[in-house]
Amino acid sequence: MPLFAPLRMPFKRRLQTLAVLTWISAIAVSLSLFFFLCTYKYLWPLVIAYLTWVLMFDKAPEKGGRRVQWLRNRRLWRHFAEYYPMTLIKEGDLDPSKNYIFGYHPHGIISMGAFCTFGTEGLNFSKRFPGIKPRLMTLQTNFNIPFYRDYILAHGCASVSRQSCEYNLRSGPGNSIVIVVGGAQESLASKPGTLDLTLKKRLGFIKLALVTGGSLVPTLAFGENDLYEIFSTNRTSKTYRFQQLVKKIFGFTLPMFNGRGIFQYDYGLLPRRKPVFIVIGKPIHVEKVEANPTSEQLHELQKQYIDAVLAIWERHKDKYAAGRTQELRIIE
Repeated sequence: MPLFAPLRMPFKRRLQTLAVLTWISAIAVSLSLFFFLCTYKYLWPLVIAYLTWVLMFDKAPEKGGRRVQWLRNRRLWRHFAEYYPMTLIKEGDLDPSKNYIFGYHPHGIISMGAFCTFGTEGLNFSKRFPGIKPRLMTLQTNFNIPFYRDYILAHGCASVSRQSCEYNLRSGPGNSIVIVVGGAQESLASKPGTLDLTLKKRLGFIKLALVTGGSLVPTLAFGENDLYEIFSTNRTSKTYRFQQLVKKIFGFTLPMFNGRGIFQYDYGLLPRRKPVFIVIGKPIHVEKVEANPTSEQLHELQKQYIDAVLAIWERHKDKYAAGRTQELRIIE
């Protein structure tokens, strides 16, 4: 028997659940609205005009998005952060005259902490780091979804392509990007109580830092992997091979996971109410390389970055990961 939520629940908790549901259901609502509009023939000219603009003319995903600050500032996102709750821990100041590349770890199932921290003002990022304008980078495929694309563009999301990243980092002081480094592969290892990172093979963001001179900022989210239960699959299983095929074709994949529902706690797509502590580390300043970076330069900076991530873990693990089942591991 599933454990149902009490009928008498503080109104504030209902608002928190609504806030998370708003984000979780954004793709489904956007697609439903689009196909609903398509059922009216007299709206087809508008639909065709919209799709033509999206597919042929709108370059916002490659040009820093279309940030709408009042959307990022909505009280809704404060409720979103309070649902878990999420806490932002700042280890050092960031100079607003510089540009930064935030590396967010781990990916988790849906990177809830990354969106709350960098896609909204739910944790007051702009007040904590004045003058820093982060863009949360995501897959280009997300910008092919009607209406949803406009929703995430308004929250400051942009394409994670190389051209887009370089454009944002060269758009003036304070302009910064956020990359969830582990990507879809890391999501398959997002078991509660663990922190397995896909980092050894990730050199693209390291090269980006060297080419642009953007400082690297390691960001570690304690508790991100605790928000969902994951059903592990053996690497030799058909399910795992299917997940890898989906990732190869679409650029993303999702593990088999379970959260909670709106009115019961055992099954569903909503994340569990588990605390998440997002630690933004001190910046690693990078000297710009005029020519193509050498392999030695890439691996030297990567080692420095990995050491910084491990140092954050060691400083905070006993406080923010007291219930861990194993230590942080870099598995790929």
